[in-house]
Formats: sequence, structure tokens, C-alpha cells
Amino acid sequence: MTETIETKKRVALTAATLGTLLTAFTSSSINIALPSVGIDFLASPVLLSWITTAYLLITAMLLVPLGKVADIYGRKKIFSYGIFIFTLASLLCGLSASIGMLIASRLFQGIGSAMIFGTGVAILTSVFPVHERGKALGINIAATYIGLSIGPVMGGFLTQNFGWRSIFFANIPFGILAFLLITLKIKDEWADAKGETFDFTGSFLYSLSLLTLMYGLSVIPALYGFFIALIGVTGMYIFVKWELRVKNPIFNMDLFFKNRVFAFSSLAALINYCATFAIGFLLSLYLQYIKGFDPQIAGLVLISQPVIMAVFSPLAGRLSDTIEPRILASAGMGMLVAGLIPLIFLDAATPLSLIIINLMFLGLGFAFFSSPNTNAIMSSVEKKSYGIASATVATMRLTGMLFSMSIVMLVLSSKGLADVAITAETNHLFLASNQILFTIFSLLCLAGVFASLARGKRNG
Repeated sequence: MTETIETKKRVALTAATLGTLLTAFTSSSINIALPSVGIDFLASPVLLSWITTAYLLITAMLLVPLGKVADIYGRKKIFSYGIFIFTLASLLCGLSASIGMLIASRLFQGIGSAMIFGTGVAILTSVFPVHERGKALGINIAATYIGLSIGPVMGGFLTQNFGWRSIFFANIPFGILAFLLITLKIKDEWADAKGETFDFTGSFLYSLSLLTLMYGLSVIPALYGFFIALIGVTGMYIFVKWELRVKNPIFNMDLFFKNRVFAFSSLAALINYCATFAIGFLLSLYLQYIKGFDPQIAGLVLISQPVIMAVFSPLAGRLSDTIEPRILASAGMGMLVAGLIPLIFLDAATPLSLIIINLMFLGLGFAFFSSPNTNAIMSSVEKKSYGIASATVATMRLTGMLFSMSIVMLVLSSKGLADVAITAETNHLFLASNQILFTIFSLLCLAGVFASLARGKRNG
């Protein structure tokens, strides 16, 4: 019996980790390729940012509904569907003949990602007991950072030698392997909310509200952007009121209103990703446009951050099994503040060594925040809510990423870079934008330290 349980743990961890690795690689490698995509399609920085934003937007919209679907109908089933869709979408991205087709294919890819993100952590939490959970989640999060680590390097290599399309084609064999592993090797199914009805109205309100909110933020400072964002906020308020009334909500609001650890851990995650996701996007443009590096060299520079994240995440996860996640995650957020502040002063003469040192310090901060924070969230809920909690972890991450990119779009647009490419004549506008953005992100992370500390002790 012990051998069977241990085998189940290993297979589940391998499957979830492979899915995580695949999506993380795609997320980080595409940033390096954006300047090349811009050259092929004559796209502005704001339009290029939609290649990233469209993917994040659809993923965030569907995560919570699909997390509930997984709790009702089976986490393994939804996870395997996600791998299949993600792989097919990668093929379509590589075959894109226009910027519009590429963005549309990224939307399709985001559907697959939502299925993977919304179930992977829930499967691990279902299989591993509390005293081993931090270690398993740490390994899974390390896989995220390994994907982020090899993404810039492999993305730069592939882009420079085979073109940006090869980044998407490279996903296909690994996607097929992951799909076969999941469908053939995992026999168990986890559906702890089986029999509950699905809240279609709540799902529609949630997805539509998030869509309008994120789109509105992306087109600010245009006046209609404020109006659309306000509609999104109003929609979210209606969604919360509906969820409090319905018998089987897609999101149990008591998790936020009555579970302090869950609420503040989720808030800390939202702030963390809001303040840090755009770092890779901005530094990719900085290294190639301002420093003049080719994609391969830029990728080698950017790898310094996720390598540190990958090395220290399992350690941070193991520590969170015995040390309060509140302490570890708050310390990690503080490191992020210290790593962001020097980036405010980036200019054309900034030494490359200083950038690398800051990226490594940011990687350490990420590691000590993410694994303990995820462990705190997953350990604060009942078994039947693992899918929703897993989806919430990913939703906070992706919504934070969307806010991060929205802030970037807003500042770039305000500096006159909405419809023009970055050239020698506009470099000063880009550097001025960076200064504003890294100041905002530093302040957000500082607020995140207090949100992390406010969560209190974890349950159980």
C-alpha cells in the first residue's frame, strides 16, 4: 500500500510539474522574441504587449470557473484537456500570418493554461499530506522558475537562429509527452465537489467583469478606458453579491470574508505579481533597444533571476512546513523591494553587472515569497475547495500580471509610445517610463510586505 501511495505521489508530481514547466517556458521565452515579432509585423510596443496581455487575460477570466468545474467533474480530466489545448494552440501561434492571428492564438493558448493552472496545484494538494505539502509545492514552483530560467536563453537562441515561431513549435513534442503521461499513467480522479451544480450566472458575471476591467485599464488614459474599467468594477461588485446568495457558488466568498490566512495570502500574491511581472518585459526591451544586445545575450542576462528562484524555491517550501509562511513570505517581499529600487535609476550607462546582481536578489525574494505563500493558501482550506484554492492562487498571479502590464501600457501611452516603435529618437521616453514604472512597483511591493504580515498564523 505504501509503495502504491508513493508511486501515486511521484507520478502526480511529475505530471503537474511538467505542465507547469511547459507553460512557464512559453511565458518567459516570448518576452525575448517580442522585438523580432515587432519587426516582422511592424508593431508598436503597446500592440506587442497584447501578445502577453491577451494570454494572461483569457487565462485569468477562466481560472476560477474552471477550478470549480475541476472540483465537480475531475481535476485530472480538466488538466489533461488543458495540456491538449495548450499544445494545439502552440502550433497555431507558430503558424500565425499576422499580429491579429498571433494574439487570437494566444487567447486560445490561454484557455489551455487556465485548465493547467487551475488544477495542477489542486492535484498535488489532494495527493500530498500536510506535512509533505510544502516540499511538493516547492518543487512545483521550482519547475515554474526552471521554465522561466530556460525560457529567455532558449527563446533567445531559437529566435536568433530559427526565428520567433520556433519558440511555439518547440512546445509541441513536450506537450504531447505531457498529455500521454497524464492520460496513461494517472488512474485516479479527484472530484471532491462531485454532485454540486455549476454556477453559470456567476461564471459569466466574473469573466465579463474581469474582461471589461482589464481592457479598460489597458486603454487608459483615454477617457473611455476609465468608463469601461468602472463597468468592470461594478460587475465585480454584482458578482460578489450574487455569490453570497447562490447555493453552490463558483467562489465561496467565506474564504475571503471569514478566512484571514486565505484572504491576506491571496492579497499578498496579487500585489507581488502586480509589482514584479513586468520586470521581464521591460528589461527585455531595455537590454535589446537601449543596450543593443541580441536576443540570445539578453536571454542570458535575464536568466540570472529565475535560476536563483529555481534553486531556492524547494528550500523555501520545505522551511514553510515548519516555519510560519507569514515570516518567510514577508521576508521575501522585503527582498523584492530592495531589488526593485536600484532599477529605478536604469540608464544607458548602467553597468550590466549591477543589473545581474539585482536580478539575482529579486530571484531570491521571489523564492522566499512564492512557495511559503502558496503553502499558506492551500493549507487554509478544506479538501473540497482545493480546486478553487488552486485556481485562486493562479488567478491572483495572473490578475496581478494583468495589472502589471496595464500599468506598463498606461505609462508607455502617457509618454507617447502607444503607436511608435522604440528607436534612438524615442529611447529617452522609454527610459523615463522605466523610472516611473519601477518606482510604482517598489511602492507596491512595500505595501505587499504589510499585507503579508497581516495574514496571521496559518490554520492547522
